[in-house]
Amino acid sequence: MKRILKWSGITAGFLLLVVLLVAGGVYFASERRLNKRYNVTVQPVARPAAADAGALEHGRHIAQTRGCLSCHGPDLGGSKVVDDPLIGRWHAPNLTRGAGGVSPDSGDIDYLRAIRHGVNRNGRPLLLMPSHEFAHFSDRDMGDLLAYLNSVPPVNRERVPLTVGPLARALILANKITIPAERIDHGSVAPQNVLPGVTVEYGKYLAVGCQGCHRPDYTGGKIAGAPPHWPPAADLTREPGTPFATWTEADFMRAMREGRRPDGSEINRAMPWRALGKMTDDELGAIWLYLSRRTSAGASD
Repeated sequence: MKRILKWSGITAGFLLLVVLLVAGGVYFASERRLNKRYNVTVQPVARPAAADAGALEHGRHIAQTRGCLSCHGPDLGGSKVVDDPLIGRWHAPNLTRGAGGVSPDSGDIDYLRAIRHGVNRNGRPLLLMPSHEFAHFSDRDMGDLLAYLNSVPPVNRERVPLTVGPLARALILANKITIPAERIDHGSVAPQNVLPGVTVEYGKYLAVGCQGCHRPDYTGGKIAGAPPHWPPAADLTREPGTPFATWTEADFMRAMREGRRPDGSEINRAMPWRALGKMTDDELGAIWLYLSRRTSAGASD
C-alpha cells in the first residue's frame, strides 16, 4: 500500500510539474506577443474645423455605426466588454478628456496610432481594439471621426486595467484570439476618400468591419475570443445551401433595422444590428450589393 501511495504521489507530482511547465510556457509565449514593440510611422490626417457641423455629424455617424459606441459606451467614457476569469477583464477605455480618460497631452497622432495601427504610444499592441477593421478608413472618414472624438464632453470614469486570463492566453497562441497589430499592413497607405454610393466598391469598403466576426471570407463560424454563450457568426456568402443565399435585399434591410431574419426569428444580441441599423439606406444598400455577389470563393472581389 505504501509503495502504491508513493508512486501515486510521484505521478501526481510529475503531472503537476508538467501542468506548471505548460502554463508557464503559455504565459511567457503569450507575453512575448503581447509586449512586442511595433515601430510604426503614423501619417497625419487633416482634421476639419470644430465649427464644421457636417464633419462632426459624419464623425458621430461613423462612431455610432462602426462599433465605437458599442464598446466604449454611448458617452465614450468606457465600458465593460468581457469580465471572465478564464478570458480576463477587458474594458474599453475612456476616450474623453475626463478623469481616467486620454492623457492631457494626447493628440490626433495617438488616436491614429491606435485606430490604424493597433498599438499604444510605446508601440505595444492593443489587444481589445479591433484596429484591423478600421485601418483602411479613408483620410476623409478618419478626419471626421477625429473631429468628433475631440468634441465629446469629458466623462470622469477611471480606466479598468486589462488582465488576460489563462484561456485567452492559450487562444492567443492558437491564433483563435486576434492581436490586431499582427494583421495590419503598417506600411499601407489609406485612400484619401472613398466615394459613397450604392456601389460594390463602397459596399466592400463598409463591409470590412463585418470581417471581425464573419471572417475575411465572410463564411462565418465560431467567433474567436467571444464569450462561450455567443453563437457562431452566420455565413454571409451566397453559396448554394447557405441560408443567406435565399435572402432578398428587403430581408437584409429588415435584419439590420429590426434584428429579425426572414422567418421572423430574432437575431442574437451579439450581432450589433442596432448600431448597423443606423446606417443610411445607401450604406446598407451598398453592403447588400457587395455581399449579394459573394460566394465562398469571393466572386465579387
